[in-house]
Amino acid sequence: MKRALALVVALLAGLLTVAARPAAAAPGVVRVTGSHGDWQLTVDGNPFQVKGLTWGPPVSEAAQRMPDLNAMGVNTVRTWGTDGTSAPLFDAAAVNGIKVIAGFWLQPGGGPGSGGCVNYVTDTNYKSTMLAEFTRWVDVYKGHPGVLMWNVGNESVLGMQNCFSGAELESQRNAYTRFVNDVARAIHGIDPNHPVTSTDAWTGAWPYYEANAPDLDLYAVNSYNAVCQVRGDWEAGGYTKPYILTEGGPAGEWEVPDDVNGVPAEPSDVAKRDGYRRAWDCLTAHTGVALGGTLFHYGTEQDFGGVWFNLLPGNERRLSYYSVAAAYGGDPGANTPPVISRMDLSRITDVPAGGPFTIDVAASDPDGDALSYAIMLNSKYIDNAGALVPASFSGGGPFTVRAPDRLGVWKVYVYARDGHGNVGIETRSFRVVAPTPDGVNVARGKTATASSHQQVGDGAPFPPSNAVDGALSTRWASDWSDPQWLAVDLGAVTTFQHVQLVWEAAYGRAYEIQVSDNGSDWRSVHAATNGDGGVDDIDVTASGRYIRVYGTGRGTGWGYSLYEFGVYRR
Repeated sequence: MKRALALVVALLAGLLTVAARPAAAAPGVVRVTGSHGDWQLTVDGNPFQVKGLTWGPPVSEAAQRMPDLNAMGVNTVRTWGTDGTSAPLFDAAAVNGIKVIAGFWLQPGGGPGSGGCVNYVTDTNYKSTMLAEFTRWVDVYKGHPGVLMWNVGNESVLGMQNCFSGAELESQRNAYTRFVNDVARAIHGIDPNHPVTSTDAWTGAWPYYEANAPDLDLYAVNSYNAVCQVRGDWEAGGYTKPYILTEGGPAGEWEVPDDVNGVPAEPSDVAKRDGYRRAWDCLTAHTGVALGGTLFHYGTEQDFGGVWFNLLPGNERRLSYYSVAAAYGGDPGANTPPVISRMDLSRITDVPAGGPFTIDVAASDPDGDALSYAIMLNSKYIDNAGALVPASFSGGGPFTVRAPDRLGVWKVYVYARDGHGNVGIETRSFRVVAPTPDGVNVARGKTATASSHQQVGDGAPFPPSNAVDGALSTRWASDWSDPQWLAVDLGAVTTFQHVQLVWEAAYGRAYEIQVSDNGSDWRSVHAATNGDGGVDDIDVTASGRYIRVYGTGRGTGWGYSLYEFGVYRR
C-alpha cells in the first residue's frame, strides 16, 4: 500500500512538473537535401538557413537569454559539449523557436594541442568510452525539439600538430577522422532524424574527412579572417558535401599584425562590427553549399578574450551585437552603442612605471545620449592574465592615467557607455619601462654576490651579476625560501641618494636596504613591509662600500628576482 501510494505521489509530481514546463514544438526531422551545389537544410521539410551564435552563458541562464537571441533573429546556437546538464538549454531554445547544434568534445580540441593528446591509433579505451558517452546522450535528446544536429569534435585535426609530427601526425589524423565516422554511423543508428557533422579549424581538415568519414552529412569549419577563402577552398578541393560555419567573425589574435610593441593589434570596435557582416556575406554568397553558420560569440565575459569577441561583454551590447542582428534580420531595439572613432596615447613604447600618460578619445553616440567613461588594464602579455582591472585615472577627456609599476606590455581599454545598456570599447597597447633616475648608477658593472641563485629552469642560470649589468632583459633569481639577499661591492665607501629595484614577477614584499663598510657588519637604511613589485624607487641618503637588498618576506611562492639593482649618486 505504501509503495502504491508513493508511486501515485511520484507520478502526480512528474505530471505537475511536465505541466509546469512551457509548451514546445514537437520533435522535428532535420535533413540535408538536394544535390551537388544545390543543397539545403530542411526542418520538417521546410528550408532552414542556420543563423546562429555560439553559446557562452551558463545553461542556467538559457531561459532568461533565449528571448534576446530570438529578437536578434538568431535561430540556432552551437555548444561544444552535451551531457546531463544540457536539458535546460534545449528546453529554452525550443520554447523560443531556436535550435541547438549539440557538440561533443574530443581531445585535442579547442586549439592546437589543447585538452590533451590522445593516440587514436592505439587508445581503444578512450575511443570506446567516448563513443558510449556520446551515444548515451544522443539517445536521451534525440526526440527533443531543440536539437538541430550533432557535432563531433572541435579543431582536433589541426590540434594534433602540437601532439605529433611527420608520418605519425598523418596516421593520427586519419585515425581520428575514422573514429569520427564510427561515431557518426553510431549516431545515425540511434537517431536517423538529425544530421551529423564535425568541426575543425581549417579547411585543410576536409581531405581527411572526405577520405575517412563518408557517414558525415556535412562538413563544418571555424574560420575568422580567412572565412572568405572557404568557398575557394571548397571549390578547389572538389568536395561533394555542403558545409556550415561553426565559428566566425572578425580577425582573431592569431591573424592580425603586431603593433609597435610587438603584440597583436586588436581590431577597433568598428572593424569588429564590420568583420561579422563580412563573414556572413561571404558565407551566404556560397549559395547551395554553405548552409549558414554560428558566429562567435554570444558571451558575457569581460576579460581579454571576451572584449575581443563577445557580443555582450559585461552584459552590455556593443556594435557587433547589432551587426549580427542586422545580418539575421532581427530587431533588438533602436538605441545603438557609442562609436569610438579615435584613441590616442601620449606615450606608447616608453611609459615610466607608476608615471602618468594621457589618453585622448573621440567618441559619439548615434542617439545623442550622454556618455560616461571607464578605463581598464590587462597584463596578458606579461603574465597571461585574462582579467581586466580598473585603472587609476582622472579627467573627462583627455584622461590622465597612472601606469602600473610592473614592466612589460600592457593593454588599456576605454569604455564609453550610453546609459541604455550599450557600450563602445577601444583598446591599445603600451609598454611600461623603468624610470631613469637622476645621477650615476654606481652599482652598474660592479661585483655582485648573493645568498643563492637559480641554476636550473627555463632561462637559467640567473646569477647575481645579472642585476647590475644595466640590462632589463636579464635578472637575478634566488632560491624559493626566506631570507635571501643580493649584495654589491661598490669598490670604496660611496655616498648615494637613490636606490632603484626593478622586480621581475617574483618580488619582495618585505625587505631592507642595508649598507656596510666591511661586508660583514650591516646597518639598515630603509625598510619595506608591503612591497607590491614592479619598480621601487627609493630616495635614501647613505654611504658604505657594500650595499645589499635583504629580503625577509616574498611576495609570491617563488623566490626573489631582480632585473636591476641600481644605486645612484646625484
